[in-house]
Amino acid sequence: MASKKKAARAKAESAAETARPYVQRLIEDEELRDNLREAYEAGRDAYSRASGSKPAELLDDKKLQKDLKTASDSLRAASDALRHPEKQKSSHGFAKLVLLVLVGAILALALSEDLRKAVLDQLFGAEEEFEYTSATAPAGDQTATTT
Repeated sequence: MASKKKAARAKAESAAETARPYVQRLIEDEELRDNLREAYEAGRDAYSRASGSKPAELLDDKKLQKDLKTASDSLRAASDALRHPEKQKSSHGFAKLVLLVLVGAILALALSEDLRKAVLDQLFGAEEEFEYTSATAPAGDQTATTT
């Protein structure tokens, strides 16, 4: 008798371990709870509507069909959320923010010559200004002095 109790306890503990991630998701995910609540309410409305009608009337009842569709869609969304938990939204949002800043910086550099010069000066140092003076006389001056 004691071994049957131990086996039943082990089976119950195994079932609890299997259900633990689903219960955790249900506790943490507000959208999942809303989907389940909406499915329950739509199913309850559909049941109460169908229980008072004749079978021939059920096929033409648009409100019943709408309630059943709502319940079905909500249950599908809830089961998808349980099977495929979403990734961390914060890292995805951060990646979008970094991409937006990078695109904005590229556009600013492409459109503003002053900004480009300032960035190049910061990266490679200020450009040295110099004047070029020729050590030789221009060709036009030599012919004028020899005549």
